[in-house]
Amino acid sequence: MLLPLVLTVALAGLLAAPAEAQGRKVIRDAEIESIIRDFATPLFQAAGLNPQAIDVYLIEDKSLNAFVAGGQNLFIHTGLLIGSEEPLQLIGVIAHETGHIAGGHIAARIEELKNTQTKVLATYVLGLGAAIATGQPGLAAAILSGGQDIALKGLLSYSRSQEQAADQAAVKYLNATGQSPGGLLDFMRILGDQEMLLSSSQDPYIRTHPLNRERVTFLEEQTRLSPDRDAPARPEFVELHKRMRAKLVGFLEPIERVFRKYPESDTSLESRYARAIAHYRRPDLKMALPLIEELIAERPEDPYFHELRGQMLFENGRIAEAVPEYQAAIRLRPDSSQLTLALARAQIEMNDPALNREALTHLKKTLDHEPNNAGAWRLVAIAYGRMGDTGMTALSLAEAALARKEAPEARDQAQRAQQILPEGSPGWLRAQDIQNLAEQVEERED
Repeated sequence: MLLPLVLTVALAGLLAAPAEAQGRKVIRDAEIESIIRDFATPLFQAAGLNPQAIDVYLIEDKSLNAFVAGGQNLFIHTGLLIGSEEPLQLIGVIAHETGHIAGGHIAARIEELKNTQTKVLATYVLGLGAAIATGQPGLAAAILSGGQDIALKGLLSYSRSQEQAADQAAVKYLNATGQSPGGLLDFMRILGDQEMLLSSSQDPYIRTHPLNRERVTFLEEQTRLSPDRDAPARPEFVELHKRMRAKLVGFLEPIERVFRKYPESDTSLESRYARAIAHYRRPDLKMALPLIEELIAERPEDPYFHELRGQMLFENGRIAEAVPEYQAAIRLRPDSSQLTLALARAQIEMNDPALNREALTHLKKTLDHEPNNAGAWRLVAIAYGRMGDTGMTALSLAEAALARKEAPEARDQAQRAQQILPEGSPGWLRAQDIQNLAEQVEERED
């Protein structure tokens, strides 16, 4: 289920991050996030990283970009997912970003910024001025004055060294996982012609990852030396990549463009998938449902086809029919926090007292994976409210407010929960913790 969320991301110190991610729309989709995990997990493991410790965010943006920020957070634009021509290009970019994470480049850049004393220089650095966008110290001299360009030259050189180190790490991880570095090389060649464009005309990847001929030459040589240089992408990755692109195009592109890209004459699985989504968006269930049902008949064990049929039915008021589809999806993918959330939401919407307990069970599974999911906490509050448990309702509303970073409401609901719940009980203690956290946030903001 493609869900858009407006998220203002706290991005500590990454040069390009504020311009690229703050206030952008972040989308959630169980299938696409699973595909990215399938591509990325072997790379994370090759880098000695814990895959579960790395959060992946999908930003709805047509430009080609990916970056890491705020620790172990990987941000990928939908434009990169759609624009990558084959999976090894996307996998190569993920390998490069993994190199940034494993190399501790975020913390290093923060420290470098701390060591840059000139206020105007820091402003240009954080704002991604034209000098940083192109990686040309000479342009910096035209913008900044006096000794500022000396500091900028050092910072740009530092950034280029990070890019080279990330490239070297990417090649290492790709070779370790039996994948060709040629995908990353192809992606760099696609971007190469943009390096000299004005900042406003460049794809953001150029601004966040300064390019130069030496990097391309390095990747050409490493691809030539790689034992897997001619290895094609894994067949399962090729299909997943096609499905991901089709789903994103189906949901995000203008509907007529979807039908031009995936005409009825194209009977491939991904084409029918995209058209089903486009018909559903119109909305035209008479056309959408037969397409997704055809896909389910071909692949009854595919959880995401069941999920999409459930979404179509749910959002058109046919909630009782949607519930079995979500149940089928969870049976096939029980570890998906988003699928359990979708089922719980449908069960809550049924407004059947017999389903409240079951909905809470599914919501607990979601919150075990995503403890700061405000939407899940809101549904928990509704379920407890219908069950007459006012103390847990207040506690759940406090959790939801805390997840939304709304400190005053979190404090008020936590205080209310403490007045109702038995003193010393786990819920009462958690409410006390939330109140303390909320008050600390309020004190910092005063």
